[in-house]
Amino acid sequence: MTRIFGSGTFPRSRHSLIAAVIGAAVIAGGTLLIFLPTIGFLAGATASTAGLIPFPAVSVTLVALTGGVVVVALLLAAAAQRRPAAAWALVVLAMVVSLLVTAFPVIAVVVGSAERVGDVGPVIGELVRRVGGSL
Repeated sequence: MTRIFGSGTFPRSRHSLIAAVIGAAVIAGGTLLIFLPTIGFLAGATASTAGLIPFPAVSVTLVALTGGVVVVALLLAAAAQRRPAAAWALVVLAMVVSLLVTAFPVIAVVVGSAERVGDVGPVIGELVRRVGGSL
């Protein structure tokens, strides 16, 4: 079923529009229920450990903004499709991009923490020395 929206020159399927709206709702839910709490947890862990767990805020922000632009572009492309199957394929691709953007902060913190493993030993030794000296 094809409808003509707007000025009458841009035909698209109502099913494609429904696919794009469903995709946007699922991605918005994932952002609110997974991405934002993950960012809060990782930033809190960084703050509570005085920087021993690194949080790459700049790279996370750039990846989130770039991923957001890509997701919006994919959803708009899905809404503009004439064939619902192509629209659903673009929606699924937008969901995959959204999941990759959600996973990036965790991966970045794990990689940064692995690089700082050598820094943990001296910090623990200093803490033991301070506690042992005060007893």
